[in-house]
Amino acid sequence: MLSNAHSTAEPTGRQADASRQRRSRLVLLLPLVVFFGLVLAFAVRLDRDPSKIPSALIGKPVPVFSLPPVKGRELGLSNTDLDGGVSLVNVFASWCVACREEHALLMQLKAGGAVPVHGLDYKDEPDNAARWLNSMGDPYTRTGADRDGRVAIDWGVYGVPETFVVSRDGRIAYKHIGPLTAKDLEQHG
Repeated sequence: MLSNAHSTAEPTGRQADASRQRRSRLVLLLPLVVFFGLVLAFAVRLDRDPSKIPSALIGKPVPVFSLPPVKGRELGLSNTDLDGGVSLVNVFASWCVACREEHALLMQLKAGGAVPVHGLDYKDEPDNAARWLNSMGDPYTRTGADRDGRVAIDWGVYGVPETFVVSRDGRIAYKHIGPLTAKDLEQHG
């Protein structure tokens, strides 16, 4: 009788050991599975063009705002300044390297006079913004100083530079993330 009890207990002990081994294998495999899942997720995201991030504001009215002018400028920028004609709103900052890349193109747009370009100076020091526009040239019809970045948040800005096309009726028609290029203007102009 004793040998019968012993023989039924032994498979149970082996089953417990096998179960523990399976769990320890799963615990060891779990980080590997998570790692490969993250690699796959990043690979899919890297394949996307960051300038094509959709904006929830497309087709919506320009947010209500009123900004004082950048130091040394007379005209600030508000939502009411964007009614009545197609215009561009360019979000820039003196500390932004990519903003320097697009600046010459913005100056060409100003010289061509086809569309007014307004500037939204994002989280910039007043003296730096004024110095930058004075030395590089001022392509903007109106320039608002968004010192704390609150207005840019309302516009859905991810970073600088970003440029918005505003329609005649004061709605956001298009959003471009990153520095503008001549190719961008040809494609979307």
